[in-house]
Amino acid sequence: MTMLNCLLSAWYGLPFVSPNNILVSTINGTGAAIEAIYVLIFIIFAPKREKFKILGLFTIVLAIFSTVALVSVFALHSKARKLFCGLAATVFSIIMYGSPLAIMSTVIRTKSVEFMPFFLSLFSFLCGTSWFIFGLLGHDPFVAVPNGFGSGLGALQLVLYFIYRDSSKGSTGSIKKASSSSTAATADESMEMGVAKPHQSKQSMAISGAQDGQP
Repeated sequence: MTMLNCLLSAWYGLPFVSPNNILVSTINGTGAAIEAIYVLIFIIFAPKREKFKILGLFTIVLAIFSTVALVSVFALHSKARKLFCGLAATVFSIIMYGSPLAIMSTVIRTKSVEFMPFFLSLFSFLCGTSWFIFGLLGHDPFVAVPNGFGSGLGALQLVLYFIYRDSSKGSTGSIKKASSSSTAATADESMEMGVAKPHQSKQSMAISGAQDGQP
């Protein structure tokens, strides 16, 4: 979703689609290149089943982007082109920012932030906020609206992180404590077994000696 969002936003920022928006195009073009590297690394090292699944999604992403680009170039002009590309970029930006909702529900259900890294939430908030301000200053709703949505979701992720971070530490500490207790119990048992074995062998030797001494 991030790769598709970057591709569509980069296309939207091109001069023949949206004049005076070259910053949007260059930054999102760089983002699309980075995301493409991430996807390719995943495809190279993923198991076969996941590899085919991501290749399928990758093909769908390229098909959607190609469709938007071709329709905007050959079927639309000026304001209609900007509106079409802007709406496409906005829809997939909101989907991208909304993708962590599944993780947020997991955090609330498990009361643990293990699956929601702090820095990812922080930079999602900062990225959404900065682009939201940029869109407001440039009077561009196609930049301001989705990034305002992303800024709000990023802030919500940070709130959840600060609510449940101590619970995560507590559960991790309990797991470590239980693990160390189990290790200590195993060590004690091993020591007891180590002491018992020589004692048992001495007893058996004494019994066999006594038996040998009997007529």
